[in-house]
Amino acid sequence: MTKRRNTRRRFLAASSATALAAAAGCTDVLSDNGDGNGGNESGGDGGNSSNESSGNGDSEEYDSPELAVETEYNSREEFRQPGDQLDDFESADDWELLQGQAEVDEDVTFEGDQSLRLMAENEGNAAVATDLGEATDMEDLDVSLAVRTTTPADIALEIQLRDIYGGHASYSLREVTHGTDNVGWFRICPGFFSESTTPVEQNSIEEIRIIVHNTGAEAEVWVDDLRTHEKPDQGYVVLSWDDGYQDFYDPAASLHDEYDITAVMSVVRQWVRGQREGIMTIDQLQERQEAGDQIVAHGTHTRLTELSDSELEDTLNTDKNWAVNSELKGGNYIVFPHNDFDARVLDVATNYYYAGGFNQSGSPNLTGVHGFDPMVLPRTIGYDLDTAKTCVDIAAEHRQCTILNFHQFQLDNTMGVDDYEELLQYIADTDGVETIDFDDLWTMRRNGH
Repeated sequence: MTKRRNTRRRFLAASSATALAAAAGCTDVLSDNGDGNGGNESGGDGGNSSNESSGNGDSEEYDSPELAVETEYNSREEFRQPGDQLDDFESADDWELLQGQAEVDEDVTFEGDQSLRLMAENEGNAAVATDLGEATDMEDLDVSLAVRTTTPADIALEIQLRDIYGGHASYSLREVTHGTDNVGWFRICPGFFSESTTPVEQNSIEEIRIIVHNTGAEAEVWVDDLRTHEKPDQGYVVLSWDDGYQDFYDPAASLHDEYDITAVMSVVRQWVRGQREGIMTIDQLQERQEAGDQIVAHGTHTRLTELSDSELEDTLNTDKNWAVNSELKGGNYIVFPHNDFDARVLDVATNYYYAGGFNQSGSPNLTGVHGFDPMVLPRTIGYDLDTAKTCVDIAAEHRQCTILNFHQFQLDNTMGVDDYEELLQYIADTDGVETIDFDDLWTMRRNGH
């Protein structure tokens, strides 16, 4: 367990009304003017404090959830605070403002009495840093963070680990979602993305930075509840095929059988039931399930955020009923169509699904296996062989999970057949990675809680 140490410096003090800007690399100190309890929008019961641990040593062993129309519990609430808390943001003095604007917010919190609100304008970034006080061994740890944003389409989120020699490693969620400004609180456990020219010494981490990369006119992000998580013994790869096209049945499925590599298909109920041209039949889906692939839900292939409350509830309920009646064992998991979700969709979806969701990026967009939000998993678009290989390499080296997403071989968002076969061969030849499905990933997430 990584414990919070007394910092050598005091940086960012609380202010719920004033935001101060600073140039990159400079320090601004915000005055602390509030100690009262503010409103809490977390929707939860508080979970672990900074002195409590839900680390892996005391984990309960979880089996795969039973397939039923409704879930037994809300997965995002049941497992909202995995691992061990590193910082609760209750003492803003610990945070140095490096770039953009920042203020303490007592009205919007994930846990406790306050969060930290980061803001930037005109494609500028926002960044804060905290000093761990001494060299800390984080070689076997991933880091997660509760975040909330009103600008999800224009940002990437980075947690940067810096060692005592000045080297740093960046862990990044590349994109969040599109078409909404209310995603609510969600947890990120971002995968490795890049590091400094001098490789970072993971056993000598001295500083943690949180960076909001902004590509729009403005960016607004709240952060709270920074936590650490033990890494697994190896890395993992999920090969996720959307829509249930015949392209997977032939030729992709035969390649998977040849290399003994499993896959996940997210299928659209109406397209299968309506025997839409180019879509796998229910018999073909069940055949692939028997061969070891997993069949999960892909909603109605409409934008879920545009549905009314009753329409959203009805479509998710109907989709899940179909999966149960069709004995599709992966029916406990969902891929939101069009990378489209908001706080309301996430809330209703947990009535029927345990995990899935997804945002996606064209660049490496991995996740730690023990700290991700169950319904906001990240994916990397499988359009480019070199990018996909890089994702596999990262998963193996950093013991994280890459979820690679495909549709049809003739589309720009999916590599060609020959490249795909080369990717399967590359996965098979790479030490330290294993192909898994969503059920495997969700089981690891709960067991590592």
